[in-house]
Amino acid sequence: MKNDMGNPPRLIFWETTAACNLECVHCRRTSAIGGGGARELSTEEAARFIESLARDFEDSPVLVLSGGEPLLRADLFEWVRFARGKNIRLALATNGTLVDNDMASEIVRSGIGRVSISFDGAGPETHDRFRNMPGSFEKAVRGFKNLKNLGMPMQVNATVSRHNVHEVEKIFEMALGLGAESLHYFLLVPVGCGAEIKVSHQLSPSEYEETLTCVHRLSRRGTMHVRPICAPHYFRILAGERNAFPGQSGRGPFLSMTKGCLAGTGIVFVSHTGEVFPCGYLPLSCGNVREGALKDIWENSEILRKLRGEEFLEGKCGACEYRTVCSGCRARAYQDSGNFLAEEPNCVYSPRGAG
Repeated sequence: MKNDMGNPPRLIFWETTAACNLECVHCRRTSAIGGGGARELSTEEAARFIESLARDFEDSPVLVLSGGEPLLRADLFEWVRFARGKNIRLALATNGTLVDNDMASEIVRSGIGRVSISFDGAGPETHDRFRNMPGSFEKAVRGFKNLKNLGMPMQVNATVSRHNVHEVEKIFEMALGLGAESLHYFLLVPVGCGAEIKVSHQLSPSEYEETLTCVHRLSRRGTMHVRPICAPHYFRILAGERNAFPGQSGRGPFLSMTKGCLAGTGIVFVSHTGEVFPCGYLPLSCGNVREGALKDIWENSEILRKLRGEEFLEGKCGACEYRTVCSGCRARAYQDSGNFLAEEPNCVYSPRGAG
């Protein structure tokens, strides 16, 4: 097998725990309430994993601590202090409901460089219904403000589906009002619990196009770093403009624009059990950090190798003139057809090279 290792990952998403205090209808897991139990990486295993990142990646990727709800791990800040001692850059992805003043102070003192909090609506009615927890919106706002008041760079994450697509602009205004540095719109990928709401919640191809055009218009205001996630065909829209990234001047480890689908090319996902996936929405195991170093998995996985080569793409994605900047969402292709190299099912564009 040809070894096409590509560049080192820019972002490593680590599902520190499967435990969560919410029961969101779109969760990529099929069950999150409760805990991951004995299968979760232990404190010692986590330390070995972090040690390997510091040892094997000269230009350390950003390690994003996610879940589940990462703040439910009792040893989380032990890991954080260990990682910071190894000069690993850290970000935290949380639902925000547990971030009282004491927790906010602990997060800031720990050396975490950025925090994202999820808002799946511009107000309580939309957000709380999607998250299955009354009061979760107000708690998330409180957590956001507690961190912001202590100087933490903050990001808003918002999953977009039919339940809130009418609030895309309102979510922008809310994030701006909270003082967010960045706003990421996650276009629903129907896996895990999300597969159960695919028919009722997933946007149609034309609705995706309209939403991405709206997000692009918001990004042009230049008041905040704005981009959609899990929407690689957004880069076709950008590529069609002379100034491809207006309003996106913020650069650095937490703010960057590169290409469309980054699964296995710019990002990688490590589950709470150590399983390595191209991204959190593409459930194809490439190895396990309990059995080998992430660097070795990154460089030698055949799945990751194929994700790095547009020549492997099939259907209209393989024929598309934008395949090098887009490549389609490999997770949606897999969910729709069982083939992660198949064409993106939620793209309205007809390539000039399609037969």
